[in-house]
Amino acid sequence: MAEPILHPRLSHAPWQSPQTARLPGTTPVASDAWLTVDDAHAAQMAERDRLIAEQPGDVVANVPGSEGAQAELIDTVLDALAARTDYAREGAALRRPDGRRVALDRAAPLATLGRLVQEDLCLLHKPEGADEHVLTAAVLCFPAMWTLAEKIGRPLAAIHRPVPDYDAGLAARVQRLFDGMRPVEAGGRILMRMNALDHPSPALFQTRREAEPREQGHGAGGFLRIERQCLRKLPRTGAVVFSIHTTVLDRAALSPDQAAAFIAHSGRQ
Repeated sequence: MAEPILHPRLSHAPWQSPQTARLPGTTPVASDAWLTVDDAHAAQMAERDRLIAEQPGDVVANVPGSEGAQAELIDTVLDALAARTDYAREGAALRRPDGRRVALDRAAPLATLGRLVQEDLCLLHKPEGADEHVLTAAVLCFPAMWTLAEKIGRPLAAIHRPVPDYDAGLAARVQRLFDGMRPVEAGGRILMRMNALDHPSPALFQTRREAEPREQGHGAGGFLRIERQCLRKLPRTGAVVFSIHTTVLDRAALSPDQAAAFIAHSGRQ
């Protein structure tokens, strides 16, 4: 078994913030805080490189017609990285903070993006006349117990059907949130939310089919998986980017206050 990729500490406990503890619990973030580099960058990027090279069919998917949004997404990410000092453009390649040089292959934008940043990136578009946004393209190296092949091409409500708290009321609120998104370039904002769940395994790549039973965590001896999720609307295509930055740490790494607040928030005794 490979050595687990764990964060040494928790920079933010979403269950301790009134803004992120509730659903959907969004808060605006600055454009320069959209994409992050943290203590686990090198190890996570090595795992992303491996997954994209060895099992691309499991981590990259798209539907016909999403090509324009994919091209706009890689432009948007490259613009964001150009403003950072820890990335360096080298001709037709970009050098990551870990020193790895990644060729900018615009013929394979999703795979390229998956090797540039720690975030998983999903594109959702609302077809003309439709009621919901649909998942049209994604690079998803670190799924939290879901399978990209099952979700691609589905609308939001169908994607979240197995989620216990995702009822009709929450689905309507999330869709209104998506409908209200405006591009940063037009005065809109990037919105962020966070969640935290117990996981029995520290593995970053964790898939589960909808028909499979859901595993339970190991309580105080398990691992904590935290997702920093951001929404950003693209100006040209109108697609919404859903980015996911994943943090995994041993629950023993929580401070006493963080651990007590998590137990209270999750309803455990």
